[in-house]
Amino acid sequence: MTKRYCLALDLKEDEQLIAEYEDYHRKVWPEILKSIRDSGIEALEIYRTGNRLFMIMEVGDNFSFEKKSASDAANEKVQQWESLMWQYQKALPGTKAGEKWVLMDRIFHL
Repeated sequence: MTKRYCLALDLKEDEQLIAEYEDYHRKVWPEILKSIRDSGIEALEIYRTGNRLFMIMEVGDNFSFEKKSASDAANEKVQQWESLMWQYQKALPGTKAGEKWVLMDRIFHL
C-alpha cells in the first residue's frame, strides 16, 4: 500500500541562490537518486513558491523515516549532497537546530 507524506522547507531569500538550487535539482546526482529509490520512496516531487519548498513523497510499505535517516547518515555522497543543499536552505520558523524538511499534517481531504 502506498503512503503519501508532505514536507516543507524554506530556501534563503536570494534569487541567485534559488536559481542555483533549482539547477542542482535539474541534475540530481545519480547516487542521490539511488539512495531515494533504495529507501522505498516510489515517487518524489518538490514544488516552490517564493522561497518555500513543498515536497510530496509516495512510499512503499518498506519505507521508514528512521531507516532512511540511518542510511543517509552512513552514505558519504548523501552527506555531501545534504551539506551542499544546506547552503541554500534555511529552517522553517520554530524548528530545532539543524532540522530541515518538516513533516506536514493533512488538514483536509476530498
